[in-house]
Amino acid sequence: MPDLTNSLNTSSQLQHSQRQETDCAADKLGLNNPTLWYSGGFIAMFVVLALFDGQMLSSIVNAGFAWSVKVFGPYWQVLLLLTFLIGIALAVGRTGRVVLGGIDTPEMDNFRWMAILFCTLLAGGGVFWAAAEPIAHFVSAPPIFEATKNVQQQAVNALSQSFMHWGFLAWAIVGSLTTIVVMHLHYDKGLPLKPRILLYPVLGERALKGHTGALIDACCIIAVAAGTIGPIGFLGLQISYALNALFNIPDGFTTQLIIVLFTIVLYTLSALSGLNRGMQMLSRYNVILAVGLMLYILIFGPTSFIFNTYIQGVGSMVDNFIPMATYRGDESWLGGWTVFFWGWFLGYGPMMAIFIARISRGRSIRELICTISIVAPLVTCFWFTIIGGSGLAFEIANPGSVSDAFAGFNLPGALLAVTQQFPMPTLISILFLILTTIFIVTTGDSMTYTISVVVSGETEPNGIIRTFWGVMMGVTALILISLGEGGISALQSFIVITAVPVSLILLPSLWNAPQIAIKMAKEQGFD
Repeated sequence: MPDLTNSLNTSSQLQHSQRQETDCAADKLGLNNPTLWYSGGFIAMFVVLALFDGQMLSSIVNAGFAWSVKVFGPYWQVLLLLTFLIGIALAVGRTGRVVLGGIDTPEMDNFRWMAILFCTLLAGGGVFWAAAEPIAHFVSAPPIFEATKNVQQQAVNALSQSFMHWGFLAWAIVGSLTTIVVMHLHYDKGLPLKPRILLYPVLGERALKGHTGALIDACCIIAVAAGTIGPIGFLGLQISYALNALFNIPDGFTTQLIIVLFTIVLYTLSALSGLNRGMQMLSRYNVILAVGLMLYILIFGPTSFIFNTYIQGVGSMVDNFIPMATYRGDESWLGGWTVFFWGWFLGYGPMMAIFIARISRGRSIRELICTISIVAPLVTCFWFTIIGGSGLAFEIANPGSVSDAFAGFNLPGALLAVTQQFPMPTLISILFLILTTIFIVTTGDSMTYTISVVVSGETEPNGIIRTFWGVMMGVTALILISLGEGGISALQSFIVITAVPVSLILLPSLWNAPQIAIKMAKEQGFD
């Protein structure tokens, strides 16, 4: 009888141990986290609907897009403006000396830190819009500027409008005030590194537990996944177009499939290697390549035009800063430009705050705000002038040389039309394609990592969950590409819709970040 009892006890202990191992594995993969099912399920539903009835999906998304732009557009413009202004005030005041993250010295050196920031956040603008947006505003003047026959002034106005979209306000919303809140609540208070903690000061424990917290996280994951899937898809389209123009390789789905699969492998492997290996290495080499291309263009391109239009364009943006930021005169134009871009950036806000918090321990508020809200935007504007400004110079010297290629809103055509006008055009075009690819890889890498952190609840998520999210975003991009123009345009509009709930999650940071900064300034002896 004792043997039977011992056998039963052993069997019970074994079953209990197996259950614990199963639960542990499920936790590591995020299978017990409702966030995974909400976000993954929603993205899967979007793809299934796109495959089943693309036309119905487009009509639903377009209606949601129009509603979002009309109802939330004004709020988003004010939210971005206030985020930037409050952040600058915190950086300039005594709160600027506050050190975040609970350690005194930064974990990462300045070059690697800035390289990762720039490569992650600049990807969308640096790749797809730097050549296209300035020529778009040159051909069709933005409504904030009066029509002029002075082509030099037209170029300055076009760049100035591009700077407004990709400059101070865009960068501020993806990682200034929100990062302060996240770093304090995570490193000082021990709260989980998840978007839900942005609402902790408002909702308390309710934000951290149950389905409320899971829904908050899921909204942020869906928004950032949509914002990342788009560039992955655009990368396939852009490189396929360029390979056809340069080497007559067929510009079809097979080529796009190979390009996107190669990209998935690259950024998934990079995400698996961790923050201190793949991501840093890719960012470092990409910055070196970008600087090399900038120097090449400055030496062999329209150098004086680049410097003159950059200085004048930044001056014009600063001079018209408030009118441009708050312009409401043409809702249709705003929906296609300002509100569209800012909805896209808003969607990245909470997840980028998580990512920046992870790499910025030991940085002061002044370092954080000045780098993200001032230095990075000015570098972005210069990058736009290097590529887009060169395109404007070529267009002025030879009308139609860039605008004809851009006709029909052909983004890859605009970039190729610019690179083909430099000495050694094929080599320069290939280097820009490599730069494009690495930009998207670093974004896919960082977002794969961040989503995995949120779903698993660990700062170093296991390889399976990183691989799952990396592959899922890439495969979704492939499915949407296979549907043609409708799939990608539906996703573009959907990106803006996802910004609606995310913008409400970001709102409390306007007052929570200053309160936290003032409190920490007193604690650290800076009052």
